Amino acid sequence: MAKDLRSELRTKEALNASLSFALVILLLFSFAFNPTSDLTREISGGLLWLVFAFAGALILNRSFARELPNDCLDALIASPVSGAALFTGKALASYVLLAAIEAVCLPVFGVFYNVRWTQQPLWLALVLLLASWGIAVVGTVFSALTVNMRLRELMLPMLVYPMLIPCLMAAMQLTTPILAGEPVQGDLMAWVRLLIGFDIIFTALAVVLIDTVLVG
Repeated sequence: MAKDLRSELRTKEALNASLSFALVILLLFSFAFNPTSDLTREISGGLLWLVFAFAGALILNRSFARELPNDCLDALIASPVSGAALFTGKALASYVLLAAIEAVCLPVFGVFYNVRWTQQPLWLALVLLLASWGIAVVGTVFSALTVNMRLRELMLPMLVYPMLIPCLMAAMQLTTPILAGEPVQGDLMAWVRLLIGFDIIFTALAVVLIDTVLVG
């Protein structure tokens, strides 16, 4: 993880691209919707997570691709480091970068769309952490799977987004009422459990399958 973060902080390729993309999308959508309308409040969670998902794809594309020059990826696979450890480091690095994007975009989102995102900070932070980990885990696995494809920038989103539907749906369903200041209880707790279950299941599958993905 530390190596990936140092590399990214030195070049800032994925960070600058994903942050610029996210801010531009937020700005463009702010022109399309009236920030004071009820419709904007109803779609606020969906809009926010679509932006995070698109920005996340740019980060995840670089997860294993940065190891291609000088055959660094082959050296990593041949090293004594286990595939699970390599996967965990890559996933955590993507997770940290995605969290940084979210931390910058949330205040901008609040200004552009007149949303008080600080009403329930603990619940919002929990949803962000759980959903972002789900994105990082699934995205890292498919980043390894597509790293040697010529059209990996196209293939990665096509493979990842369908897998992320349960995670993104739960995040959207929770984020909208949280931004509106509504308590998270009753039926909404089912979405929290879905996020937790998604993270546990896909993390376990990733750890088990990552060696096969890397060797294949």
